[in-house]
Amino acid sequence: MQIFAPAASTPADAATGVPTGSNLTLAFTELFYLQLATRREAGARDRRPPVQPGPTKLELALIERLPFSLTGDQLTSLKEIRLDLAREEPMNRLLQGDVGSGKTLVAWISALHALARGGQVAFMAPTELLARQHAESAASLLGDLGIRLAFLTGSVKNKERRLLLEAVKGGEVDILIGTHALFSAEVAFKDLRYVIIDEQHRFGVEQRLALLAKATVPDLLLMTATPIPRTLSLTVFGNLDISTLKTMPSGRKPVTTLLVSEASRKRMYESVGVEFSRGHQAYFVYPRIDDSGEDDVRDVTNMFEYLKKEYPSVPSALIHSRLDEEEKIAILRSYQRGELAYLVSTSVVEVGIDIPNATVMVIEHAERFGLSALHQLRGRVGRSSLQSYCFLVFSSQLTEEAKSRLTVLKNSNDGFYIAEQDLLIRGPGELSGTRQSGYLRLTFASLTEDLDLIQLARDEVDLILTSKEGLLDAQWETIRSVLANAPPFEQTQSDA
Repeated sequence: MQIFAPAASTPADAATGVPTGSNLTLAFTELFYLQLATRREAGARDRRPPVQPGPTKLELALIERLPFSLTGDQLTSLKEIRLDLAREEPMNRLLQGDVGSGKTLVAWISALHALARGGQVAFMAPTELLARQHAESAASLLGDLGIRLAFLTGSVKNKERRLLLEAVKGGEVDILIGTHALFSAEVAFKDLRYVIIDEQHRFGVEQRLALLAKATVPDLLLMTATPIPRTLSLTVFGNLDISTLKTMPSGRKPVTTLLVSEASRKRMYESVGVEFSRGHQAYFVYPRIDDSGEDDVRDVTNMFEYLKKEYPSVPSALIHSRLDEEEKIAILRSYQRGELAYLVSTSVVEVGIDIPNATVMVIEHAERFGLSALHQLRGRVGRSSLQSYCFLVFSSQLTEEAKSRLTVLKNSNDGFYIAEQDLLIRGPGELSGTRQSGYLRLTFASLTEDLDLIQLARDEVDLILTSKEGLLDAQWETIRSVLANAPPFEQTQSDA
């Protein structure tokens, strides 16, 4: 007995109705049910509003004030989001874009469109540093438009917190920006309509659901600066509509990436010194805070002292996760104002730090970082028209996988290509995290090699789900039986 029944259009053996070859058949079967699980969850998305909704007056007012033009990808993404917001079904969209591609600006413009439809907006970020930067960005962009903004994190206490929560509940706040504090039980909205979650992969499923539960049927925009490989976008994230930003703002130059061995360390320090003489800034990133007994691994505490001797007249600061938030924020503001020439840091600067004058990123023990983290760290520089440099310092004891990672980063600045290579090097389970670990237990199919088969399975499923009767059609009895008695993929993929 067949365990699935593909539609007639599928290229297949005439007698069996499945792709030829036993292993290929089993691989297709796995992918078919994987697609069925995600596509059923996505729901019917084929209805369109009668007219393409255009930008609101608030959106146009903001866009006209910008000192630059939006990229084509930003404009396309905004159109897709507006179309979603005009549907009867709630939006469930992922906005993915390389570091520096302008995702946050798209989010703020889309928030204005959502506000014009009534209700409130919640914007959640994974760290206080990032949330605070978003709040400052929003105040700069939206404050003069009459948008009422508020900022909430765990550090907002006592009377200030009580008054803020009362204002949110009373509808006196249009956009609430914050961290995990947004989904705490004490936070209540008058009418939450639109939820934006930045760096969505850093939040657990329960955390996101807790925030969504504060609205009746909210529209949801997830954002990530970690581009998703094509195969994962068709499977793991198949229940999301995806908008993609690939075009970088005009005037940006690709970051020059250099691999540095111990023998080349002195020349690297000299090159960084040249950038300081030009008035530019730098980051020095290390994998740990202090010496934990591994004498061959450099740490921020000891290297901060070393670099002060290397650059004796150059102002600097040390920043890591053990500092309290206020101290970290004060250091970053000094750096932003140009009062500091370089930061010695752990990967705490991986996301959310935007300093156009920073032209150097030095990553020590680069072999200890994953490709995504390396690309994110490199993305802290190259955020202006200045030529920027990333130095990947490696030890002599390199694994083949580490060599592959560093070579990929040296040869490309394209986050989408890097994500594909990361998938090939590390495998899908590790790349996408424990959220989807069960969801990716495929025995016969491969998420790194079977893109054509994944697309075929997706097309098959869409033909069934968009037909008049859908899965209720008599010919799909076998599929219904499998789903009822032995579903190959449990409904855990809603994590995505």
